[in-house]
Amino acid sequence: MKSTVPRAEALALLQKYNKEPFHIQHALTVEGVMRWFAQEFGYGDEADYWATVGLLHDIDFELYPEEHCLRAPELLRDGGVGEDMIHSVCSHGYGICCDVEPTHEMEKVLFATDELTGLIGAAAKMRPSKSVMDMEVSSLKKKFKDKRFAAGCSRDVIREGAERLGWTLEELMEKTILAMRSCEESVAKEMEVH
Repeated sequence: MKSTVPRAEALALLQKYNKEPFHIQHALTVEGVMRWFAQEFGYGDEADYWATVGLLHDIDFELYPEEHCLRAPELLRDGGVGEDMIHSVCSHGYGICCDVEPTHEMEKVLFATDELTGLIGAAAKMRPSKSVMDMEVSSLKKKFKDKRFAAGCSRDVIREGAERLGWTLEELMEKTILAMRSCEESVAKEMEVH
């Protein structure tokens, strides 16, 4: 069993380096998405670990966007985070901003879903419902093909992420939409507090 950090400590660590509501919301979303995938794939006993990695994955992005995943280890170590979790956090930047390769299934899920949650979140904002609850894969695929829509979300990384997991792009989209549905309400409630 991998060592994790109590959620309150992880959240406090995230908020020490991240003040932008957008970044906090993204972290909370990826946390919920990772928890859903852990439970869905039979890693229920590691769900807290998966979720904490999701929560902390962009810890250095707001302050050090040019050194993303390179500054994270020192920030995480200062917060008492173990080396296994530091490896997992940094692995989502593989080939983009660092050379820590995602090897564990959890790291591959994080790599595949991080950019995609951004794309899905942007697409949800365009919907009358402002929600992922009624989003279909077909409408998401249209947004995915429109390179100007949410241009900051790398389509290449999303495609590579699906390949690393051995899934089609549609499977990855469908599962990630379901994962985001599972946490949309709790993320919204938590954002009201921040």
